[in-house]
Amino acid sequence: MNAWSIKLPTASQPTRSTVTDSNIVAKATADTPAPDRNLGLKVSIHRALLDKINLAALDQLPRAQIEQEIRDIVRELLAERREALNAAERDALVIEVLDELLGLGPLEPLLKDESITDILVNGHLTVFVERLGLLERVQTRFQDEKHLLRIIQKIVSAVGRRIDESSPFVDARLADGSRVNAIIAPLAIDGSLLSVRKFAKKRIGIDRLIELGSVPEPMAQVMRAMVASRKNVLISGGTGSGKTTLLNAMSSFIDSRERIVTIEDSAELQLQQEHVARLETRPANIEGRGEVNQRDLVKNALRMRPDRIIIGEVRAGEAFDMLQAMNTGHDGSMTTVHANTPRDALSRIEQMIGMSGIEISPASARAQIASAIDIVVQVARLADGRRKVTSLTEVTGMESSTITMQEIFRYKITGRSDQNEVLGHFEATGIRPKLLADASASGIDLPADLFRPELQFS
Repeated sequence: MNAWSIKLPTASQPTRSTVTDSNIVAKATADTPAPDRNLGLKVSIHRALLDKINLAALDQLPRAQIEQEIRDIVRELLAERREALNAAERDALVIEVLDELLGLGPLEPLLKDESITDILVNGHLTVFVERLGLLERVQTRFQDEKHLLRIIQKIVSAVGRRIDESSPFVDARLADGSRVNAIIAPLAIDGSLLSVRKFAKKRIGIDRLIELGSVPEPMAQVMRAMVASRKNVLISGGTGSGKTTLLNAMSSFIDSRERIVTIEDSAELQLQQEHVARLETRPANIEGRGEVNQRDLVKNALRMRPDRIIIGEVRAGEAFDMLQAMNTGHDGSMTTVHANTPRDALSRIEQMIGMSGIEISPASARAQIASAIDIVVQVARLADGRRKVTSLTEVTGMESSTITMQEIFRYKITGRSDQNEVLGHFEATGIRPKLLADASASGIDLPADLFRPELQFS
């Protein structure tokens, strides 16, 4: 293709998509004055580009060729506007325009920054990011509310979802698996809200968690034993505590010969085995029909001959179906739940059973939980932003109407440093878990020294 291969054949016959996108940007520019000259110039150049290029041709060209051709068109447009930009400014403008055309506009630099784990957009002028567990405001901004809304629409439409006044919030994902939540007017009062939970480019395995100090080596050995011996695991923690990251890391201990079925609201698990069947829920269409929820998928997964079922997170009635699966031959299944302590996690599961619509007494519900769940792993984000596995607790059975539990390892906070860093250490409680016998039967022998009560590790 020659240097102008992405230009429209004739400027007087723009494509349908060109007219639509151009109108959106034109209205955005007309309705709200540009926050600064560079942002206004970028939007103006972007609008003019949409009238000059053939959008359909972009999908057929590599980014390097598109960048060169866009650079030539931008130079021509700048000359027409008599804008005096040096080479560095022109290169930066080309990159920003490419991000608008092919990516997610102002979000692209943040998505490429590997030190950022969360992107939080509070309206078109306010953007925060999380680095090393701490929030900070960045200079990134959108042209106006319509510009932000267009980026949100681009994200959700790519995964077959929608967001509008009739359905003003949505969960979605980016191409790399990063989790996205968006909520718009009339629910978002001060402008559209967008939250992006980024996934690391490199998968974080248990070795990396040990290196970061999130999990000590002795606890990792016990985790390996409980997964390999097919114990049912519930990972509990608050928002942003690292539940999904830990679930991904622990899944690496599953035998590659086993068939795994994953079920998620928005697909984000990054399992490392070859034999993985991934399922994702579907929201209702604009007519309110066609919804497929997690409970439907759990029931269907039972017919798919799974060795293990992994649910990204249980929130409602699917908890009952998950417990049924754990109790009927699908040992070694795993899921996560929002809770602050292992005891709270089991209480939340009990509440979710009530949401299933099935009449079951509290005592029977607790008996199901005690029989199904073997281990509760509690994770937390500390005040300094670091994430730790704060407790590894074994479910041992029932006494009267109470689920009995015993803590094997815990993280004990001892104070704060002069740099405001949380000080503490991991320690064994001295209790030898019941899972040792099953681990030994699976060919995994854990040294008794791992559970000595005086054992402490950083």
